[in-house]
Amino acid sequence: MSLKIILIMLALSGVGGVVLGYVLRVLIGLAQRGSLELDIKQKLLQAKEQAAKIIADAEFRGEVVETERLAPIEEREEKVAAREERLASREEFLDSRQRDLDEKDIEVRAREQEAMRAKEVAENLAKERSSELAKAAHLSEEKAREELFSEIERTYEESILLRLQKLAANGRERLEDKARSILTTIIHRLGNAVNAEVMSLSVSQHSDDVKGKIIGKEGRNIKAFERVTGVDVLIDDSPDKITLSSFDPLRRTIAKIALEKLIADGRIQPAKIEETVEKTRAEVAEIVKQKGEAAAYETGVIGLDPKLTALLGRLHFRTSFGQNVLQHSIEMAHIAGMLAAELGADVTIARTGALLHDIGKAVDHEVQGTHVEIGRRILEKFGIDKRVILAMQSHHEEYPYETPEAVIVQVADAISGGRPGARRDTVDRYLERLGDLERLAATFEGVEKVYAIAAGREIRIFVNPGKVSDLAMHTLARDIAKRIQEELKYPGEIKVNIIRENRVVEFAR
Repeated sequence: MSLKIILIMLALSGVGGVVLGYVLRVLIGLAQRGSLELDIKQKLLQAKEQAAKIIADAEFRGEVVETERLAPIEEREEKVAAREERLASREEFLDSRQRDLDEKDIEVRAREQEAMRAKEVAENLAKERSSELAKAAHLSEEKAREELFSEIERTYEESILLRLQKLAANGRERLEDKARSILTTIIHRLGNAVNAEVMSLSVSQHSDDVKGKIIGKEGRNIKAFERVTGVDVLIDDSPDKITLSSFDPLRRTIAKIALEKLIADGRIQPAKIEETVEKTRAEVAEIVKQKGEAAAYETGVIGLDPKLTALLGRLHFRTSFGQNVLQHSIEMAHIAGMLAAELGADVTIARTGALLHDIGKAVDHEVQGTHVEIGRRILEKFGIDKRVILAMQSHHEEYPYETPEAVIVQVADAISGGRPGARRDTVDRYLERLGDLERLAATFEGVEKVYAIAAGREIRIFVNPGKVSDLAMHTLARDIAKRIQEELKYPGEIKVNIIRENRVVEFAR
């Protein structure tokens, strides 16, 4: 081969190589480009998947956050809805209630109108009846009304009497059933009669010689006796008696015993008088002590101070309205104890308060003040239970009733003082009270005869059967009892006894 050919071949081979290399390069590049695109596509796919995952996760978290944010709102909305439901239900209930009330109101108004119409009809009938009676009898309106009522009473008298008796029986039963519970509040009343206190004692003597001995030379003996005893000796008031006068009952008693001893001995002189009075004073002090101890023992009141017991014993020589004060106190203690036991109160407090209620009377002639106030101070001084003081201080209503025992003591005082024979009155006052009773009852129309009996504790009235009917007897008895209660003063109670065909009894309390 020639060189040219060789060169040409070399040149062609070089060009071919270049072309081949270019082609190979191109092919390689294409192969690499495809691989790169595939890789890019895979990465893009992965990126899309990751993006979708992130978006889904973000959406889930957003939903969670939104749910958490909206939960309280929904809860509140549910509560509001429930409250609205309750309010709606309540409103419906109120509306229903209002409708019921409106219906009842309409019904009540209708009944009121019906009642008013019935009342008007009745009033018209009554007016027509009254007018007819007035026209028939030529009477006034007021007189016609009285005639109408009288006619009704006459027509239905038996029925009214039966009704009254039934009501009285039922009322009596109810009162008896309730008596135990209301006794402490309704049963208390004090007698208002006042009588003179006994301020003197008398000693009998049988000769003028005894009078002369008592007086003594120039009045020495009687002056010595009055000085030692503290009493006034009255010799010339009566021929056969010597009167001893003093406000102090204990002094009067000592003086009486001492004077009786001196008269019996016959030796009356100042020295003998002083000796006898001192011995008598010691004897009376012992009696006072024994009386106080006996009273405390009898009533079951224990633990009293001996000095207080001695003061209690002094009441043996004191009287009130003719009633021995110590016996009155003992009687009160028994009554108060029984009342307290029945009523469920403190028996010991009630009994002690009753026994000591008049302790102030033992020294009221020596100390200023009422016997109640003096008694309070005495009991406070000896350290007596406060409840006992509260129980005794109200028996004359000087202090309010603060305990049930206080009312019981007051009731016991009224019972003890108001029983028949407990207290005495003067003959003049007794006769005056009887006359007042009879005159008061005789002022009522239809009364024929009046008799005050049973020491003024009962008044028996005879009425005219033609003027006073059976029904009117009840009214008459109540009116007389009311007049007696309002106008007269008397201890205890007075029975008003009216007699016609039958007997009606009423009490003025």
